[in-house]
Amino acid sequence: MDASHQSIPIVTSCSHWQASLQLGFSKDADVTRLTGRKHSGPLRVQKPLYPEGAEICHAIIIHPPGGVVGGDQLAIDVNLDAGAHALITTPGAAKWYRSNAHTSVQKIELVLDDAAKLEWLPQETIFFDDACVDLHQTMHLSRDARLISGDIYCFGRTASGETYTTGKIRQHCSIYREGRMVWHEQGSLEGGSHAMQSPLGLQGKSVCATLLASGGLLGSEQLQSLREQTSALLAQQEPDAVCGVTQMKSVIVARYLGNSSEVARHWQHLVWQHLRPVVIGCEAVIPRIWNT
Repeated sequence: MDASHQSIPIVTSCSHWQASLQLGFSKDADVTRLTGRKHSGPLRVQKPLYPEGAEICHAIIIHPPGGVVGGDQLAIDVNLDAGAHALITTPGAAKWYRSNAHTSVQKIELVLDDAAKLEWLPQETIFFDDACVDLHQTMHLSRDARLISGDIYCFGRTASGETYTTGKIRQHCSIYREGRMVWHEQGSLEGGSHAMQSPLGLQGKSVCATLLASGGLLGSEQLQSLREQTSALLAQQEPDAVCGVTQMKSVIVARYLGNSSEVARHWQHLVWQHLRPVVIGCEAVIPRIWNT
């Protein structure tokens, strides 16, 4: 673990859920094992799963209440020892309910030792109208660690005719490799604000998705193929949506902006299927939980 990593503090309160989850993964010969599991409050992981064989441990994080109420605070720490490989996801969409004058907080800290591989791929996040949420995600990578991390954000319950007209979402995301920052972004979006319509913001769309990868780079033909296939997917399924892929020195960034969480999932899976063999080094097998 690099020197810049610090444990996540979580403020205590008697009136809201305070939940934390610490997970540790270790490599034992050719098996990745869930060797550390500690929770407080309503955050759990059930038994580890091995649908791809013993080398890759799949874990599904469960939040039993089914939604996050204004003022709730969640903290998740994941540590992978050298050589371990884990894929972490969720059983369904995360729901952030209206604020009731309180801000909800989620802090995620991911720490990968040398040659560890982590795929952090929760299913979509739905922000109800008037949700006020602070999201913090920090990833610490050792020299040869490999990471794919993705998020899908849905603003309002559009299937129910609800739009995101009040509330505020703040987001911070950083990646460090050997203690040096290689990626950082932050944003603040207020419901009903100009940013939701601006071409520099959501462009009037209600769903955005991001996939970040670090630890491998696409060849020029691979990059072009990914761009063409994701554009073709949107042309077929959601012509008004837009997407793009940017490859920098240390990080690959793919983004989607549209109005369909279902299309966003299809887009994310397609991007992941292209990136996984290059960044993680193995074939992309869609987890069964994503199809249920």
